[in-house]
Amino acid sequence: MSNRTMGNLFFKSLRSKQIVVTVVSLTLFVTIISLVLFEGTKTSVTLDVNGEELNIKTHAHTVGKLLSEQEIEVAKHDLVTPSVNTSIEDGLSIRWEQSKQVAINVDKETTSVWTTDSKVEHVLAEAGITITEHDEVSPALHEQLGEGDGITVQKAFEVTLDDGGKEKKVWSTSTTVAGLLKRENIQLNEDDRLEGHTEELVMPNSVLKVVRVEKVTDVVEKPANFEVETRDDPKLLKGREKVVQQGKKGTISRKFEVVKENGKEVSRELVEEKTITKAENKIVAVGSKVVIASVPKANSSRVAVSRSTSAAPEGGKEFYVTATAYTPYCNGCSGTTAAGIDIRSNPNIKVIAVDPRVIPLGTKVWVEGYGYAIAGDTGGAIKGMKIDLLYPTKEAAYKFGRRQVKMKVID
Repeated sequence: MSNRTMGNLFFKSLRSKQIVVTVVSLTLFVTIISLVLFEGTKTSVTLDVNGEELNIKTHAHTVGKLLSEQEIEVAKHDLVTPSVNTSIEDGLSIRWEQSKQVAINVDKETTSVWTTDSKVEHVLAEAGITITEHDEVSPALHEQLGEGDGITVQKAFEVTLDDGGKEKKVWSTSTTVAGLLKRENIQLNEDDRLEGHTEELVMPNSVLKVVRVEKVTDVVEKPANFEVETRDDPKLLKGREKVVQQGKKGTISRKFEVVKENGKEVSRELVEEKTITKAENKIVAVGSKVVIASVPKANSSRVAVSRSTSAAPEGGKEFYVTATAYTPYCNGCSGTTAAGIDIRSNPNIKVIAVDPRVIPLGTKVWVEGYGYAIAGDTGGAIKGMKIDLLYPTKEAAYKFGRRQVKMKVID
């Protein structure tokens, strides 16, 4: 092959390479220009995805299209601001928060709510659940919910708390009696009593009673009565009494164990009794001397006369009494007086029945229209300033009747 031919081939090859380079360069240039022009026509926006901010350039015309470009599927309860139909503008800020389902347990009844909020207080508000200051909420109202967290609500109710008889209304949630007492800072002492069991659940409108029990010692001193001791006195007329020694009360001490419930005494038990001062008995001498009186028959007429003719003695205590008359055989009479005088054997003896509280038995007296006599009998109707005169016959007694007479006490 000649040199000329070789030269032509070389130049032909070189020209082909130049064409290829030119075409490639032109294509690259057009592509770059197209890319520059394409990117230059994009709109710049800011997208907040669950709190993470992204700067994006897009040709999307609406917010919804932009989210689709970012492969974000918007659910019914998701939060998108502005709305998906909003036109894209340069510098637009878009926020998307994905909703989550939160389970809410209210007094063991469970419901759920879809929300994009994480604060417990806001989630409950979205669910339409009203919370009072006494309700118990877990987690607390100010806390943020984590992934998968639920909310537990215990609604408060009123109960009556009776502490030692003092009632008050308190708020409680579903808890035990022991839990409520602890929360109210109520402590039971050793002897205190709770009506009910500490492990019982507190129910709405229930009444909790705490009985405050107090045990105290009460020492009481009281007088001890003396006894009356009687002794026979043969020197004292029968029916008469004489105080030999006045009685004196003693003192005894009684120790009681007293149980009080809510301040009121419910039981009292005597645990000890002792004598502080011994009582001294009252000693009374009781007369046992019996006066046996007799009147000679020869003098009987004289005695009968003397009833009306005897003169009043000098001195002595004088007073007026109401006088009646009776006989040895009167209805209910035994024939023997209270002083032991046999009046049936001695019907003419001068004896009067008296009230011993006014005129002691055995007292010598003078009675107007009757003469000297001895107070030797008593009677059921003879009370106070009344006397009953002994006469030997009914006729004499009826004749005397009932009258006001002067009387003197001689001895």
